[in-house]
Amino acid sequence: MKVEVVDYNPEWPILFREEAEKIKGILGDELIEIHHIGSTSVENLKAKPVIDIMPVVRDITKIDACNEAFERLGYEPKGEFGIPGRRFFRKGIEVRTHHVHIFDISNSKEVKRHLAVRDYLRTHPQDAFEYGELKSKLAAQYPSDIEAYCDGKDAFVKELERKALKWNEEFN
Repeated sequence: MKVEVVDYNPEWPILFREEAEKIKGILGDELIEIHHIGSTSVENLKAKPVIDIMPVVRDITKIDACNEAFERLGYEPKGEFGIPGRRFFRKGIEVRTHHVHIFDISNSKEVKRHLAVRDYLRTHPQDAFEYGELKSKLAAQYPSDIEAYCDGKDAFVKELERKALKWNEEFN
């Protein structure tokens, strides 16, 4: 799979809302809230053109029963996929279009982390610009090696998360 980072697309929030409505239909009363997260949720931030969606639910154990409904929408259920307490779904085999990261309300640390980073980048355009430039550089350097691309972002992302969580504590 090609690593591609593109300029911000103003259609991304629309694509989020359209997909969020479909996901709400699957999750029903289990759903508490649903968020657009990741780089596509930050205006003017360069990103891989994959919409990240984070539903927050009442009980994560009930989500496995929704796998078939997600599959009918074109998603591949991946279980926790490296993050305990999460249910992860990805859409698109050749061309990935969406990632769904479902957490339950008791996993507030993960929810808070994702929202803090998003909100920090939305309010700190210089950090968002630097992050976008790093991603562009890494995508050009590693166009067919997603692991090297992710490894190249790792230190920046960890520092970004640290700053975002500190900022979130101070200002929210």
